Amino acid sequence: MDRSRCSKNAIVALVREAASENGECEVRVAPAFVDEAARARLREAFARGDLATWGYGEERAVRATDPATILDGARSVLCVAFAYATAVPGRRHLTGRVSNYAWSRDYHERVLRALRTAAQRIDELAGAPVTAVACDTKPLVERAYAARAGLGWIGKHTNVISRRLGSYVFLGEIVTTLELEPDARLRTGCGRCTRCVDVCPTGALRGNYTIDATRCISDLTQRTDAIPRDLRAFVGEWVWGCDLCQSVCPPTRRAGERGSQADEPANAAAATPELVRLLRMRAGEYRRHVASTAMGWRGAAVLRRNAAVALGNALDRSAVPALAEALERDAHPMVRGHAAWALGRIGSPAALAALRARAQREEDATVCEEIAAALVVA
Repeated sequence: MDRSRCSKNAIVALVREAASENGECEVRVAPAFVDEAARARLREAFARGDLATWGYGEERAVRATDPATILDGARSVLCVAFAYATAVPGRRHLTGRVSNYAWSRDYHERVLRALRTAAQRIDELAGAPVTAVACDTKPLVERAYAARAGLGWIGKHTNVISRRLGSYVFLGEIVTTLELEPDARLRTGCGRCTRCVDVCPTGALRGNYTIDATRCISDLTQRTDAIPRDLRAFVGEWVWGCDLCQSVCPPTRRAGERGSQADEPANAAAATPELVRLLRMRAGEYRRHVASTAMGWRGAAVLRRNAAVALGNALDRSAVPALAEALERDAHPMVRGHAAWALGRIGSPAALAALRARAQREEDATVCEEIAAALVVA
């Protein structure tokens, strides 16, 4: 192995060149150590039930905090931050909100392609396979290693904040057996700022750099079971993800729109989908317009459920016919149940009539319970 060609500067330059195809990026190096502090924080979060939606446990805490589980003999982690913020499109009547990261083609494909290109070049320089890549695709506490590498610091909204790029960044890693000099951790933080904590409607952010993900709007829109009834009103018109805590973050606001053209919405509907159309979306349209985005891994029924909640929160009586149709015809009980909730929240005579009519024919027990609850609230 030619060590001069595999120096830290040469490797970082190579990664930066491959990553730059996705727009602005930053690259730093962390040692591939077992992060006992991160492991302890994960165990505490699991014990509190913060991540109960995802079913993680002890095995996840152990594997995610040891890069050797990704690559035997790992010595260094090249941490990469890809900027993705683009302009927020204006919204029209009865349209939903989609998190910035999910507007375009699934970022995992682009980030992994860049990381794999860089990793292949590193292997060629080393004359042997010395790398493995990750991008939210393998157990690894990405934020902890990014913070240790000095890419940024973990904010009170629990996202990594880059001084230059803000928090709208995709994280990716190249784990390597090469021993590269690590970069210094940043000596900065959020100070007394609590804007992200204050703006969170559900109180998911505690202000101590922890989050109850079971209350996070982003997680609520991605879960595959019912959204807890007491949290639905707080979801607002978000149909996938949530950007509230990042949109008010001062360093992120200063960073501005640093994403590339590939991060921009393919069309207006990608960022602000028509809620009635989304509520009626079936498998064919889902495959054509959604499956290739970061929203594409949960299925059409989840998005129809989210559309029903958003329409209920819009409190617009013009949505009642579409919600009544969903309550009557949607094949998925979860969607019918949330349509019932939305009709009860709107509470117009037509909405209540639709609920009473369906109550006579509905056979699913969970939907019957939703109808009964909606009628009581109304």
